[in-house]
Amino acid sequence: MTAYYMRLALKSFQRNLGLTALMVGAIALGIAVCVMTMTVFHAMSGNPIWWKGDRLYAVTMDNWDPNDVYDPLHPELAPPMLTYKDAKFLSQSNIPERKVMMYKVNSIVTGGTAERRPHHVISRATTADFFAMFEVPFEYGSGWSAAADEGPQPVIVISQKENQTLFGGGNSVGRNIIWNNTQFRIIGVLKDWSPQPKFYDLNNGPFDVPEDAYVPLGWGPNLELLSAGSSNCWKPEPLDSFPEYMSSDCTWIEMWVELPNAKARERFQNFMDGYWSDQHAAGRFPRPRRNQLTPVGQWLIDQGVVQNDNRVLVGLSFAFLAVCLINTIGLLLAKFLNGAAITGVRRALGASRREVFKQHLVEVGVLASIGALLGLGLSAVGLWLVHALYASVRFGERGGFQELTHFDTTSVIWAVILAVIATLAAGLYPAWRIGRLPPAVYLKSQ
Repeated sequence: MTAYYMRLALKSFQRNLGLTALMVGAIALGIAVCVMTMTVFHAMSGNPIWWKGDRLYAVTMDNWDPNDVYDPLHPELAPPMLTYKDAKFLSQSNIPERKVMMYKVNSIVTGGTAERRPHHVISRATTADFFAMFEVPFEYGSGWSAAADEGPQPVIVISQKENQTLFGGGNSVGRNIIWNNTQFRIIGVLKDWSPQPKFYDLNNGPFDVPEDAYVPLGWGPNLELLSAGSSNCWKPEPLDSFPEYMSSDCTWIEMWVELPNAKARERFQNFMDGYWSDQHAAGRFPRPRRNQLTPVGQWLIDQGVVQNDNRVLVGLSFAFLAVCLINTIGLLLAKFLNGAAITGVRRALGASRREVFKQHLVEVGVLASIGALLGLGLSAVGLWLVHALYASVRFGERGGFQELTHFDTTSVIWAVILAVIATLAAGLYPAWRIGRLPPAVYLKSQ
């Protein structure tokens, strides 16, 4: 019977093309707005490395001004970065399975076969565990070992984009390039990798793309490269040389650790607290103890990646869908009542109220499915237009909100869910209402 009811639905649509178009358009527009909003919200609020949610922790310690909190809006939080000397000491612990110290630097790169002109590249000075800890995928080669950090050895990992620029996309492992006037040997080329939000470094924008070159952390001090990210100082102290900067109380180093279980987390927390006590006794850490190990999900919340405005926007999009469905209900009711005479004949011939209800609900289901498909197409076009708009504003550069406006399987899932909701919400009452009408009145008019 369902197939028969679907044929009846298609014939009904042909008899009222204008009304059908209005209903499909209302459902499609409401679904498109919701899918676009939920796609962006999902990308902004999602944990891009959720499968390690109970293993990865941002390390922070509050060594800020005793007379003022770092962030007045969140006085319970420590600064998001560490001083170099604190991070260096904590990284000596063998408790974490992996640990990373890092910061962002500016660099000039030249060499390669496809592009020999010097050009600016944002790089990351980091320790060897960066690639394994954050599960960074490689197209060619691999990262460096801990021994390369100690040298530091002149090895470098470049992004897929930079490899395309320098070598036309070929396997460049073993080739040499010049990075900040120093020769480096390429040991790895990344695949396209852009976790959004960029959880491991939120300082200059949570939706920026990752860096295009990675070198052992020691090259930062060796070449005296200042941070290209955030660097925050709170007290007057000599900063005339790079060694003074490294030994200062300025925060500019990001640190993450991978702790495999609760016992390891407790041990590392105790290690941090013991270090804090020693430093506090020596006159540092003047504020109350606030040594924090924050998992990725909570880190995104603490750093304000998802604002309340985003949640309000999601609510407004669903309110818009509700308005579209209410209008659809009115149109459906008018359409069904207009065909009540035919329904009366079916009732007189023995069709039950349940069958009449089922017939009209199938018609609504077909209508909602068409609306969902159209809404899916509209949302894909809308996301593409927003992506193109942000790309043109940034003159073709990647990064920012354009990275969030991609059409993915999440959007398809939301379209299906919204189609079911639209079917139930828009069709239940009109289908029930037409089944309750007495057929006698319409039979007299035939």
